[in-house]
Amino acid sequence: MSTSALPWAAAAPQGNAIALYARWSPELDAKIEAAVQRLRDAAVAHGAGLVQSSSLGVEDMVITDLIARHQLPIDIATLDTGKLHAETLGLIPRIAERYGREVAVFQPLNEQVIQFVRREGEEAMFKSIELRKACCGVRKLEPLARMLKGRSAWITGLRREQSGARAEVAFDEDDGQDRRKLSPIADWTWAEVWAYVERFKVPTNPLHDQFMPSIGCAPCTRAIAVGEDFRAGRWWWEDSSKECGLHVKP
Repeated sequence: MSTSALPWAAAAPQGNAIALYARWSPELDAKIEAAVQRLRDAAVAHGAGLVQSSSLGVEDMVITDLIARHQLPIDIATLDTGKLHAETLGLIPRIAERYGREVAVFQPLNEQVIQFVRREGEEAMFKSIELRKACCGVRKLEPLARMLKGRSAWITGLRREQSGARAEVAFDEDDGQDRRKLSPIADWTWAEVWAYVERFKVPTNPLHDQFMPSIGCAPCTRAIAVGEDFRAGRWWWEDSSKECGLHVKP
């Protein structure tokens, strides 16, 4: 499956992601029901060993809405890398207000960040792919390891349409660390994600309205141009697979 460019991206010079992208498909009702059933089954199978690892992007906000709307006993957690946009962090209290669900926040170890910045500089990510991945390691991978410690399964917002590297994302797969990695909306399209947001009034990051379909750390995210791939705005200066290491296949 090839990487999909954003549909209708030329429709308006300024953003309203719902107006630009939301299209309810005939299949979406069935996809919602299937996603909820996957979440229910996971909650039964894993109990307290299950967590949603949310990037706070639109896909993960849809999953959080599904969890809360159907009153599923699934913990929600996120990573605060220390480099996120204020708009991204602003979703954490909005989740608490809207759904009554607290989001566990995992941050990098302060001393590791200090040592990395002291050694490589604040803009190390622009110097080489190796240093960018090292920065991701300190700010994302280490906190993720703590988030998943003692867990038997985690939920992601990965979709097959997001990139060529994600074209074969499974609903349920081994993450290489003796855990199950669950992607309950893997088969949803971008239009369907936003149609769900529109129908159920899901809170989303306002940066999505500024042509940022994939939002990571502020220095490493830009808006995309018409026809560019979903993840073209991530590490745009690199000729790489546009991954940080969180979702590399074992």
